[in-house]
Amino acid sequence: MVTKDDIFKAISTVIDPEVGFNLVELGLIYGAQYDEEKKHADVTMTLSTRACPLHQMIVQWVEEAVLRELPEVESVQANVVWEPEWNISMASEDVKQKLGAGAMMM
Repeated sequence: MVTKDDIFKAISTVIDPEVGFNLVELGLIYGAQYDEEKKHADVTMTLSTRACPLHQMIVQWVEEAVLRELPEVESVQANVVWEPEWNISMASEDVKQKLGAGAMMM
């Protein structure tokens, strides 16, 4: 059985080329679920900005990562949402420290 954690781990192989951190660390992946009967994964995610020039590429990379890393998954759909709106507080502590976000959040 594929778990949410398995899907997140697969997506963690996708690095945001602008900042050099993976999408999970950045807090851009909001949720994931797997339908064992359909062998299908759904991912709920966002991007750091609506104007992201790599929007379609990042969605494609997420879907490809799940298929590549989890052979039992036969199809995947990454759904981009804009609520809640992403902000740096959603990133991991490591990312916040490396980006100097601690000062930005005060």
